[in-house]
Amino acid sequence: MEYIYIDGEFLPKDEAKVSVYDHGLLYGDGIFEGIRLYEGNIFRMKEHNERLFAAAKAIGLTIPHTPDEITEIVAESCRKNNLTNGYIRLVITRGVGDLGLSPLKCSKPSVICIAASIQLYPEELYEKGLSLMTAAQRRNKATILDPQIKSLNYLNNILARMEGDNRGFPEVLMLTHDGIVAECSADNVFIVRKGEIWTAPLHVGILDGITRGTVIDIAKKEGITLYEKEFTLFNVYGADEMFITGSGAEIVPVVSLDDRTIGDGKPGPITKKILKEFRSLRTQEGVII
Repeated sequence: MEYIYIDGEFLPKDEAKVSVYDHGLLYGDGIFEGIRLYEGNIFRMKEHNERLFAAAKAIGLTIPHTPDEITEIVAESCRKNNLTNGYIRLVITRGVGDLGLSPLKCSKPSVICIAASIQLYPEELYEKGLSLMTAAQRRNKATILDPQIKSLNYLNNILARMEGDNRGFPEVLMLTHDGIVAECSADNVFIVRKGEIWTAPLHVGILDGITRGTVIDIAKKEGITLYEKEFTLFNVYGADEMFITGSGAEIVPVVSLDDRTIGDGKPGPITKKILKEFRSLRTQEGVII
């Protein structure tokens, strides 16, 4: 039986419910984290907590727990569900209020933790690579709703993903309003050109991904030059390699975009090296349940 944590209780999945007056449901008023568990290790839990509490501060939401208490909630959720490998969805909503927009009527934030299994992509895609398309839907401007806030309002991303779904692509690339490469609907983006790795800087309007940060750390450790810089589709089409990163996806090679072959159409050596190093780290950095 699967158990869901809600505000101090572990409830069977079928009994885990929130109020229809919860502002997370009514208005997407809340934040979340997607966290991975590898062989009993909650990968980079400290970094997830840092991002969670920073997002809460940005939207004026007080989490009713300390970071250590949040870590224990996540760990106990995994233990309760007998998980050693899986995916954790940690959600903090504004809580129950009324039908008005003001959060002042929400007396207490709600904390929800779901621990389950996940496999976004089959293993063969890590070996053969993924094909993507560019979505017409543009990424939110950071000056309007900063994508660094991992909020419950994901409609911008969903509208982009729907374009991919309609054309048979499991993921799509999103651009800024100026045509700068931002990120995918649920993943960060990297390209490789002449032995250098490029990824978009945070200010263009992307999530500060935990796996993205891990890749940056790996590149530094391995002596691979990495730039956080703005670039366009022109640079992507002419790249030697491309890959996407996310807690659910991990690191997935991309071999074509918009029917244009990336490099030689196969996962490249730098992508393979980054993936290998990542998989060696995922059981080492974090919190053991």
